[in-house]
Amino acid sequence: MKILIVEDDAEISRLTAMYLEAEGFESKIINDGGEALAAIKSYHPDLVILDLMLPGLSGFDICKQARLFYQGPILVLTACDDDVSEVSLLKFGADDFLNKPLKPHILVARIEALIRRSSILNVEPTSPSNRKLHINTINREVFLDGELLMLTDSEYEMLHWLDNNAGKIVSRDDCCKALRGIDYDFNDRSIDMRISALRKKLNDDKVPYKIITTVRNKGYMLLNG
Repeated sequence: MKILIVEDDAEISRLTAMYLEAEGFESKIINDGGEALAAIKSYHPDLVILDLMLPGLSGFDICKQARLFYQGPILVLTACDDDVSEVSLLKFGADDFLNKPLKPHILVARIEALIRRSSILNVEPTSPSNRKLHINTINREVFLDGELLMLTDSEYEMLHWLDNNAGKIVSRDDCCKALRGIDYDFNDRSIDMRISALRKKLNDDKVPYKIITTVRNKGYMLLNG
């Protein structure tokens, strides 16, 4: 596993690289935010460790711009306890945070957890399931392999929206605007809860998903359109 360390403090970056190499990771250090995006493109890291305050380009800007092309996990290091900054970074694409000073065992544990999660979520859409899903929009009924599913109104609306966009990725923001008429808020888990409930009723709650798949950092897709 390759990890890119973007940190302008020479001692912190040196110690971080030493911790990671002792655990079997390969690492590369960049000490200027202005060089971070080019390094991500050329190094192809499995994970990025990103300092919040950097010369050249801030952690906020790096997150936002990197997410246009980079799908791997981004772990942000911060020396300040600022909830507003953390929420903003999550919206821009960070996956997790660690406060300085770093504790090596916690750092490694967080990295391993993020990489495990990334390997599960970052799955390319597979071919549609051969299970037959039928939606009767007149009676608002859904059948799976000929069996009527007992869905709530919110679950039906979620599935109907996905079916209207079958084979296309729909973001959480798209879902919120279509189903609730509001913009997506990071703290709002209603869309994820609907998807989770639907998967259980579709008997599709085990990875890899066969009917509703997750496309990392983008949204959801109905494969059984």
